[in-house]
Amino acid sequence: MRFRHPDGSTVHLSYCTNVHPAETLDGVLAQLRDHSEPVRRRLGRDRLGIGLWLARDAARTLVDDPAALRGLRAELDRRGLEVVTLNGFPYEGFGADEVKYRVYKPDWTDPERLAHTTDLARLLAALLPDDVTEGTVSTLPLAWRTGFGPRAARAARAALTTLAERLDALEELTGKSIRIGLEPEPGCTVETTADAIGPLTDVGAPDRLGVCVDTCHLATSFEEPRAALAGLAAAGITVPKAQLSAALHAEHPHLPEVRDSLAAFAEPRFLHQTRTRTAAGLRGTDDLAEAVGGAALPDGAPWRAHFHVPLHAPPAPPLTSTLPVLQDTLTRLVGVPRPLTRHLEVETYTWQALPPELRPRNRTQLADGIAAELTLARDLLTDLGLRELP
Repeated sequence: MRFRHPDGSTVHLSYCTNVHPAETLDGVLAQLRDHSEPVRRRLGRDRLGIGLWLARDAARTLVDDPAALRGLRAELDRRGLEVVTLNGFPYEGFGADEVKYRVYKPDWTDPERLAHTTDLARLLAALLPDDVTEGTVSTLPLAWRTGFGPRAARAARAALTTLAERLDALEELTGKSIRIGLEPEPGCTVETTADAIGPLTDVGAPDRLGVCVDTCHLATSFEEPRAALAGLAAAGITVPKAQLSAALHAEHPHLPEVRDSLAAFAEPRFLHQTRTRTAAGLRGTDDLAEAVGGAALPDGAPWRAHFHVPLHAPPAPPLTSTLPVLQDTLTRLVGVPRPLTRHLEVETYTWQALPPELRPRNRTQLADGIAAELTLARDLLTDLGLRELP
């Protein structure tokens, strides 16, 4: 979906296909047929943006076989779909029964992360619509925090420097500008937007490397959107893309009924980092089960958990979502005279991880839910003065 900003620029809205697990190119093509095109039809649009997730095997197939890449581009066109951004955070296995800490491997100390991200940039340059010259890729925020010392930091910095050089060469070759956004996430080396400033300043490639602001992660870490974005701007750090997502919020975690409601979201597939604010600073656990199962977290102030709840359907009381944080962030990103980012991606990948009674039971219900999320995002954008384009 495309929107005209009052300054005349185009803002792209998509949804991330990591909600549809697929490791192979055949699986990706099936996603387009079974999920993405039906979502487009529900929205009544001739064109729908998707934030494509290409797992390692799918990406390598496309890199090794130019005919397959041309075929994917043709299939996107045939189904009324377009790609201006890729989700390069998960490497493989995102549809496994248990993902948890595995999603952070390989990290930016591993040459395979650089190789994979380079592949994604090259593929995106070939997949961009003919009238679009800028693409974005979101990626792992360096590494999970444990075991990441000065030596690892140097290795990650060297890899990012090499990536920036490769992106420069790619633009010279193709005329397409591909930008990469580190995606701060609770528990990672880069947990907050402030944590991203040092590493990105050290690399010194602001035209290539910036921050992907995920509004669920921002809220989980209790970052205030105004301060977060102002800090990035002051440091000269750009926002290549933003992911529109909402976290789980519990206002009174000391109450037994609240703990019970939270426990229903403590599932075995994904990691749901949980945070609370104290007088001494932010406290947290690596997973929601640790928080609800005992006294690991103080419960005198609200808790937030890294669980991407559907934008249009917050959980029932006594829980809610952090949709207001999304709205505030979006206002500051694009509801300004000149947008800070032009790539927006709805990223609710946890539909099948919801409590059983809230999960979509079939493809039809999932497509309805994704379309409803995009409709909400569209309405937020038009309320900010953007005009939807055909």
